[in-house]
Amino acid sequence: MAAQQRRNLPRLFAAGTALLGLVALTACSGETAQVSDEYGFAAAEQVADSPITVWVDAAREPIAKAFQEENPDVEINIETYDGNAGGSGSFQTKVALFDQSGEGWPDVVFSTQTNDAAWAAKETNGVQAFAAPLNKGLLSDEFLGGFTKGANDPMTVDGTVFGLRNDLAPVALWYNQPLLDEFGYDIPETWEDYEALGDKLAAEHPGYILGSIGDSFVGTYVYYWGAQAPIFQLDGNTFSSDFEDPHSVAMTDLLDHMAGNGTLVQDSVFSATFVEQYADKLVAIPGPAWYAGALFQNPDNINADPGTFGAANPLYWEGEDKVTGNVGGGVWYGSSHSKNLDAVSQFLEYVISSDKAVELASGLPAYDSAAASWLSTQAESGFFVGDFEGALSTAASSVWSGWGFPSFSPETAYAAVVVPALAEGKTIADVVDEWHTQIINEAQVQGYEIAE
Repeated sequence: MAAQQRRNLPRLFAAGTALLGLVALTACSGETAQVSDEYGFAAAEQVADSPITVWVDAAREPIAKAFQEENPDVEINIETYDGNAGGSGSFQTKVALFDQSGEGWPDVVFSTQTNDAAWAAKETNGVQAFAAPLNKGLLSDEFLGGFTKGANDPMTVDGTVFGLRNDLAPVALWYNQPLLDEFGYDIPETWEDYEALGDKLAAEHPGYILGSIGDSFVGTYVYYWGAQAPIFQLDGNTFSSDFEDPHSVAMTDLLDHMAGNGTLVQDSVFSATFVEQYADKLVAIPGPAWYAGALFQNPDNINADPGTFGAANPLYWEGEDKVTGNVGGGVWYGSSHSKNLDAVSQFLEYVISSDKAVELASGLPAYDSAAASWLSTQAESGFFVGDFEGALSTAASSVWSGWGFPSFSPETAYAAVVVPALAEGKTIADVVDEWHTQIINEAQVQGYEIAE
């Protein structure tokens, strides 16, 4: 039954009522839950007017407030948190505390990470998995079928969808057309072109740059994922990380070379220093689709003039597959513990596919109709030069499938090892063994077997 139809039906949960297709289970809190044919999991007793609590990061707060304004019949408590950014683990840590107490779970959570399903879809210490199955009746097949192909694959376990992709975050090459014209440079097409452009830029226009390696998400997802470097792979419960693969070595060499000539800097692209020193000296930068709003149209960041930046097809190794990396693309989770699953489904559909979701999107939506509308609006605005629509569409269909989605993030090891090393004047090659060891240690802590 579709979510909208269900919302129009009253709930009757009388004590002792025999419900067809329901099997009683005992939850960790001692309350009786029901395995429901309607939802496909052990749902808490539903209370139609029960308020829902929604966790969002600051960037998603506006869409949550828009839902609140447009749906006054749904009582909603909006709480902001770090969004699990940088692989902080705050989402999992907080849920673990609620699992211990048997109460307090939020009804909906937004996470910037795509790997949370690895833990959120599993029962922990006898406590039902936090993430509610979404394709067992909670959301209609028609709605779920509207996502871009593969968008929800990282949140799908054995055919069950546990999370909804908010946006796609494929990496494209962003370029500054006026600077390229002024310097007489072409848009690079391959990683080799990109490195060669770095050499020319360093020699002819020192101080101008082609990106940053100071953010943990950039170093891992943009460069190594985009380079087909198999440093973060998962096969069943077996984790592997290979920094000796030719793709890994080539990317390490490229980054060290360009950091050495000054065309890759160490400042975070979201730091005040980056904005002050490089906003008008950024010639090109590989980065996710959401750079469109978060970087170039953001008044607190580069805040470029219309007609300055464009998006080109992703960089790739010459003679190899034309693939790219991916930086997040946030995910919405509904809680299996919620007492108002109708409101949860209503909220999820709104933040994914409504007109307001398109209006407030800073990057490429994961829902097909929303993506088409967003791309069209961006292209028609004239803000970005070149074939913006074509480049991001190409990037979205070119994400390398060799990257893994275990229950931890590659960002933490990069932040712990590589970022401090760069600040000390070391190269990535200097600490690649230490970086590898850190990743393997994190995998072992999470209970993964390590490939020999």
